[in-house]
Amino acid sequence: MFRRVVVVGAGVAGLAAAVEAQRRGARVVLHEAAPHAGGRCRSSFDPKLGVTLDNGNHLLLSGNQSTMAYLRAIGATDTLIGPAQPEYPFFDAASGQAWTIRMSPGRLPRWLFDADARVPGTQPADYLAVLPLFFAKPGRTVEASVRRKDRVWNLLVRPLLRTMLNADPSEASAELAAGLLRETVGQGGQACRPLVARSGLSHAFVEPALRLLQYGGADIRLGSRVASIGISGTDSRERVSSLAFEGAAEPVMLGADDGVVLAVPPDAARRVAPGLSAPDAWRAIVTVHFAVDAPAGLQPLTCVVNGMSDRIFAAGGRLSVTLACADRWLATPHDELARRVWQETSKALRMPAAPTPPWQVVAEPRATFAAVPAQEGLRPATRTRWHNFTLAGDWTATGLPATIEGAIRSGQKAADALLNPSMER
Repeated sequence: MFRRVVVVGAGVAGLAAAVEAQRRGARVVLHEAAPHAGGRCRSSFDPKLGVTLDNGNHLLLSGNQSTMAYLRAIGATDTLIGPAQPEYPFFDAASGQAWTIRMSPGRLPRWLFDADARVPGTQPADYLAVLPLFFAKPGRTVEASVRRKDRVWNLLVRPLLRTMLNADPSEASAELAAGLLRETVGQGGQACRPLVARSGLSHAFVEPALRLLQYGGADIRLGSRVASIGISGTDSRERVSSLAFEGAAEPVMLGADDGVVLAVPPDAARRVAPGLSAPDAWRAIVTVHFAVDAPAGLQPLTCVVNGMSDRIFAAGGRLSVTLACADRWLATPHDELARRVWQETSKALRMPAAPTPPWQVVAEPRATFAAVPAQEGLRPATRTRWHNFTLAGDWTATGLPATIEGAIRSGQKAADALLNPSMER
């Protein structure tokens, strides 16, 4: 067991690793290249709209066990909001039809036998076509694993998996979809209640973690970018013996009781640890924020099908609209994009189409690694060939796509691999 754990990277994976290490009794040193923590899971004040915006919309589910454990550890379980029941409002942008999926709470999918709870115009037997996805084989795509493409596929399965994987089902990994479905739908409605951060991602995931770490004596160093690692030892027992940081006169030397969690983006990880396998293809997400109050009674999440948008989030005096698999929208002028998205959003929420409310567009060209079979094989394990050096990040082999749940799980697992004596090599 390592007595000191140096965590490099203060995104949500690094924060999860630091919190877990401190909880397990290790002394934590946390380095972050940016002047702030949170990585891609953070909020900032937008002067144009006069509100605090997340850098992207993130949907969580009540069955995300690693995330819920992390929030309990940092005292932030009350920062998420969502419906009391597993309900998902849908809007079909092509037909104008609206409906709500109302899942039953237990594992038995009783909701399939309620016409008011399932996709309109479908029968319970239509949902059997999804079952092969739960047992998908590696190397197959989602679309190839579902033989029947009917209303259930077009109005429920395809749009939901498209947004959750941030990859079109025609190319998306069925193996990743299977992992996602087994942990959510497979556990019943009680694991599928949608949740969003009430006052922003930073308020939920970042600020409470930093307070906890500081209170526990962690050494937090922002603006500290790792440059390289030093290796020592024999081939059979190599270890990371030093960490060099940009601008520092001397490297940080690591003793026999020191472990390292590298929780940085894959490109940075490959620079620090040459020879590391990591995903190298990406998919974009575009978020359009509107400074406008949501209609009374609107759920925090509305799903959109057959349109340019995918999800509408309502919170804190704004509506935020997500466009998944958004590479094709990156070249569109932002004013045109905002206008078109608002036309669709106003129709979905029955709001005036004109004028377009004040808006802000946030485009992330490299929002997630491409959740396709070829990229899945590039994701590295938590452990490395250096016994005191582990990896964390949603791009590592979590069995899930690039989600907050995957990132937090990876951080907890990386810390556990260093601090659990029974797992030492």
